[in-house]
Amino acid sequence: MKRINIKTDLYSVPTTILLLAIVGVGIGVVVSLLAIAFYEAFNWLNKEFLIDPHERIQLVNRPLLLSLATVGVPAVGGLLVGFIIYYFVSARRPLGPSDTILLVQTRGTPQPFGSSIASTFAAVLSLGCGASVGHYGPLVYLGTLVGSLVSALKLKIPNLQAICIASGVAAAISVAFNAPIAGMVFAHEVILRHFSVKAFAPTTVAAAIGFIFANVIFDRPPLFLVVFEGVQYSYEFILFAVIGILGALLAVGYAKGILLCQSYASRSGIPEVFRPMVAGLILGMVALQFPEVLGVGQESLRFATIGGAFELGELTILIVAKIFVTILCLGFGFAGGVFGPILLIGILCGALFGGILDQLQIFGHSGVVPYAICGMMAAATPVIGAPLAMILIVFELTRNYDLTTAAMVAVVFSNLLASRMFGRSLFDVQLASRGFDLSLGRVNALISYGSVTEIMRTEYPIFRTHDKIGKVAYQLAHIGRTAGVVVGPNERPVGVVHVRDCTGRPPTTSLKDVMNPETMRFSQNTNVGQALEAFRQSDYEVAPIVSAKTQKLLGIVYESDVISKYREIADRIRQEEHDPI
Repeated sequence: MKRINIKTDLYSVPTTILLLAIVGVGIGVVVSLLAIAFYEAFNWLNKEFLIDPHERIQLVNRPLLLSLATVGVPAVGGLLVGFIIYYFVSARRPLGPSDTILLVQTRGTPQPFGSSIASTFAAVLSLGCGASVGHYGPLVYLGTLVGSLVSALKLKIPNLQAICIASGVAAAISVAFNAPIAGMVFAHEVILRHFSVKAFAPTTVAAAIGFIFANVIFDRPPLFLVVFEGVQYSYEFILFAVIGILGALLAVGYAKGILLCQSYASRSGIPEVFRPMVAGLILGMVALQFPEVLGVGQESLRFATIGGAFELGELTILIVAKIFVTILCLGFGFAGGVFGPILLIGILCGALFGGILDQLQIFGHSGVVPYAICGMMAAATPVIGAPLAMILIVFELTRNYDLTTAAMVAVVFSNLLASRMFGRSLFDVQLASRGFDLSLGRVNALISYGSVTEIMRTEYPIFRTHDKIGKVAYQLAHIGRTAGVVVGPNERPVGVVHVRDCTGRPPTTSLKDVMNPETMRFSQNTNVGQALEAFRQSDYEVAPIVSAKTQKLLGIVYESDVISKYREIADRIRQEEHDPI
């Protein structure tokens, strides 16, 4: 079989390095500016719509206006978001990291530009009107949008689309967390799914540019500030492992809750365009009693690392309320991410764990800070499937080795359990429901995603049951094949003929006397992986592809075609992972 070679030496090495560096700088600058504009936009809306805690405090003497804004803003915002998603986003759902992963892995066609812009605007509006959704997911897709546009320049660099998108995502995460190393690792760990030498330079440059814009030029505040002198007792690492296990249970419940709520919403009979409004109305009613559930919850996240900032009962109620409204908002169609809310929920759960230790006073511990951080990382990591990036985020945010080590223990135990109970991440589970299952491995996921019709042959000789085997053998020899499909009077396949079955028989023998009654056929819904497995378990060399509805012949596929497709995908993956600059 001929080996598939992909040309990679279109430019000299110095030229390729220069082009990749320019790509990284350009994407980093654009994504950084857009990400900061994204932040400023929804923060401005929060202030104007009385979602921001500081604005709400100033209106405590006007309870009626505050109550109307609390209930009305999320409901009206939800109606507008539903309208935008339903009429302007072709997928009829918000776009996010799972779409980015699918685009990069399959080298598919990006979502229409108008849909991407509409989804991003819907996310700004969702966050601005106080929906309990995250901002990191929309930022990842914003990086995807910029990367896709740059890759359209056709610089003739192999795998350019994936490299550009990964660079955009790296810059977005770097801006979001002031964590350039974590941004670069996140792009490789979650988006590319391998550590590519060729992608390393542009993603690193883009992440560094994001950090410069966020931390130096615009001086954005960090996610949180902590003071931690170190882990005082060695036995606390056992407690960090316990938090990891509890965080895994929390993450699995959170992710499954979102999926179940989405399923319920689709079966509820509520029109798609009105679902976010319903969620916004319920959110507003909950927020009348617990206003902390509104929006991203940055203030609550920062207070969680301060011992005594919350009473234990208050923490418990806030955690339950935040989980409920987040699952509702995401399940009923608000545009936003899953990462931001689980960070808040996780850090509150960790703070609750530390507070319980304070109350019990059974043994000494190092305060609430390590437990809050461990809770945040343990809960968030299984949702996005990025343990290395999460550990680096802790280190880059805190610059504290002991705190990073504690978080690492929690992250390890959390991922071990959650991967068994649920999967690598919520994004992977969402993609598996769309037919792209990365748990099979990248190669198997790709061959199981593509339809067998992509390699179907539509020009081939048609054999009928009354044909003579002499004529059949001649035609097969003429096209260089040893097998063909036989059709009946209704143009539906009835069997398969192999040259070996004709050997030793008179040339005038009727085909119906030597053909094998057809026992294997594919439809347009059959994927390449299923076809490969079917051929492996049979001695057929060719199979018909029929319409799933009419069973009429659409084309044929040879075993060699399926094997060639598998080899092509395997060679592509190998090149992406090992091809030097």
